[in-house]
Amino acid sequence: MWDVINEVVIMPIFDKYDNGITRLAKDTGRIGIIRKMFEAVRDVNPEATLLLNDFNTSISYEILIEGCLEAGVPIDAIGIQSHQHQGFWGREKLDEVLERFERFGLPIHFTENTLISGNLMPPHIVDLNDFAVEDWPSTPEGELRQAKEVEIFYRRLFEHPLVEAITTWSFADDMWLHAPAGFLRKDNSEKPSYHKLKSLIKEEWWTSKNLITDNNGNVELTGFLGEYEIKHNDSAAVFTLEKSNAMEIDIVL
Repeated sequence: MWDVINEVVIMPIFDKYDNGITRLAKDTGRIGIIRKMFEAVRDVNPEATLLLNDFNTSISYEILIEGCLEAGVPIDAIGIQSHQHQGFWGREKLDEVLERFERFGLPIHFTENTLISGNLMPPHIVDLNDFAVEDWPSTPEGELRQAKEVEIFYRRLFEHPLVEAITTWSFADDMWLHAPAGFLRKDNSEKPSYHKLKSLIKEEWWTSKNLITDNNGNVELTGFLGEYEIKHNDSAAVFTLEKSNAMEIDIVL
């Protein structure tokens, strides 16, 4: 799974310092540089899942994706970043972003996600990297807020048929920008958000059943997509439940 080229929307207009990427993007255009990168990666790994990824979720990103698809760039999935250092997007904005990008019919990966468990970054900061602090502590009230936001965020993405991957940017605090954005504190102790997400993944979204076959050795299973292990006495086998209304799997134990 390749984040082939990252944050292209801003490339030709990035003016903080001179750099080769900006010059190359100006020379070839956004779509030109994307095409070259996708072709190069496809040559290296024909079976890879190739993403275009950006923090800019505005119409500019939509226009870029449209242009790439019209030019024949083989985008396998759309990457969306959601560093929510200045406050939780909320269900309304999350739905709005999903509705705009689902129209392309491509899988969606939420590639960089942070939800804060301390004081929020001031709203006047435009570039998150400009918020330079030595210490950004997690707080008890912030941790409870984060746990609630994690549940809303992950539930919505999990239920959306096009969302195929969610990547947490900071599993523990004090990583990028010292932000308290992890599921663990700096001492690796577990926050409420850790237990909330674990309960969703390992309990609510986890299928574990005892089943009895009919006289023909058949059994019906309804469960969440993913890899399964089936056991009978001392025998075991592995199978994968994939996207389909119904599927038949032959298993020999």
